[in-house]
Amino acid sequence: MSQPARLVAGSPQYRRAIYALLAGGLAIFLLLYITQGLLPQIAADLHVGPAEAALTVSVTSGALAISLIPMSVLAERFGRAPVMKISAFAASILAVLIPFAPNITTLVLLRGLQGVAIAGVPACAMAYLGEEVESISVTAAMGLYLAGNSLGGLSSRVVAGLISQVAGWRVALGVLGLLSLCCAVAFAMLLPKERHFVAGRTGPRRSLHNLGQMLTNRALVPLFVLGGLLMFIFGGAYTVLGFRLEAPPFGLSEALVGLFFTIYLVGTATGPFVGRIEARFGERRLILIGIAIVILGFAVTWFDSIVLIVVGFILITAGFFGGHTVASSEVSIRAVVGRSQASAMYLTAYYVGNSAGASTAAIVYRDYRWNGVIVIAIAAMLIAAGVAATIPSRHT
Repeated sequence: MSQPARLVAGSPQYRRAIYALLAGGLAIFLLLYITQGLLPQIAADLHVGPAEAALTVSVTSGALAISLIPMSVLAERFGRAPVMKISAFAASILAVLIPFAPNITTLVLLRGLQGVAIAGVPACAMAYLGEEVESISVTAAMGLYLAGNSLGGLSSRVVAGLISQVAGWRVALGVLGLLSLCCAVAFAMLLPKERHFVAGRTGPRRSLHNLGQMLTNRALVPLFVLGGLLMFIFGGAYTVLGFRLEAPPFGLSEALVGLFFTIYLVGTATGPFVGRIEARFGERRLILIGIAIVILGFAVTWFDSIVLIVVGFILITAGFFGGHTVASSEVSIRAVVGRSQASAMYLTAYYVGNSAGASTAAIVYRDYRWNGVIVIAIAAMLIAAGVAATIPSRHT
């Protein structure tokens, strides 16, 4: 009996899968960074400093990181779609409870639980696309999925900033929680049934064997490291952006700071664009170009100018999403065995990078202000360039 055809760009089922993953990405990424644009207000209201407030970002991404591999093991046994649907609903329900947290300890605890719940979608989405979509269309599909992620991240920051300016950070979190729940419902209704998933053996020995193979795979390890380094600087930069813009000489309000996150729209456009040109330029060259653009962006933000900060973050965002789109799609293409676990390994490194970047940037900003953040970001990107140069190319 012949295998059912894989989804090809332009077909009705392909579009349905993309719309579903856009909704799923919105549901999850509305929540993952939901407190990032509100950190100064949370810090003031709960009487804590920048580093303590930043825990509401870093703890969530850290909990997400350590939950990705267990979620991927579940997905190898029960399927990608069921794990993703349960994950989206659980994270959204927790989001409705979070605004009622009475103190920073409870808030951080709930955000940690939310990170665990969130993990199911990113742990499975890359593997789902790698299995269900024709290989020639995977990078483009990945770019569209990541565009949904960036829209979710953008919406959470902008909407939260505007609402919190009028009604406070708790109301802002509540509204976004309800919006996330609506997106989770759409995701569950739209996602096409898996046609190429085959349940694998998922015992501890098998899982450890697969992970061991991935950690010695010359084609995959550099991609894992790149994901972590890219998110280290990107997550760190956006975590402390609000503190810089609300402090002298700018003194911007929460609403205006929230509008800065519309720069995420650059990422929404960058992902699909990179997917279209990858075959022409090659994955390694595109990643190196993305890294160079990120370095240039940080250099531009050295100066105390709103215009230059906007330009710099446009470059940082474009370079980051370009590199991340290529690296993540390459993992789903190159991993022949244990694709879900390979995707989870990449994202584990990615979100460990985010968690470490958020905490590191907050500490460095406290002690050395923004110029210290620039120095560590450029250093990380120079290391990333060295790692990218070791990736074996799939293109001649």
